[in-house]
Amino acid sequence: MKNSRRSFVVFSLAVGSSLALTRVASADASKLSEGDPKALAVGYKETAAAVDKNKFATYVAGQNCSNCSLFQGKATDAWGGCLLFGSQQVAASGWCSSYANM
Repeated sequence: MKNSRRSFVVFSLAVGSSLALTRVASADASKLSEGDPKALAVGYKETAAAVDKNKFATYVAGQNCSNCSLFQGKATDAWGGCLLFGSQQVAASGWCSSYANM
């Protein structure tokens, strides 16, 4: 099969548009609000220090989303995915009652 300039250009455009769509999709990921019904159900807070320790006795200082096994971002990311919340991102400094040790 002979490669032509046209094949190269078409292939390049296809790859480029795929990469662009992937970048747009990840940029559009919404951040979970503390007022969201799913967040309320598990006591999610964007800052772990704001957790009501009387209501959530399982909370221990030092626990946050970035060191939870459900967190899908890197430890250095400010926001990342969570297995509980689908496409919505959680704050790395946050916490919820579904916290799981690594």
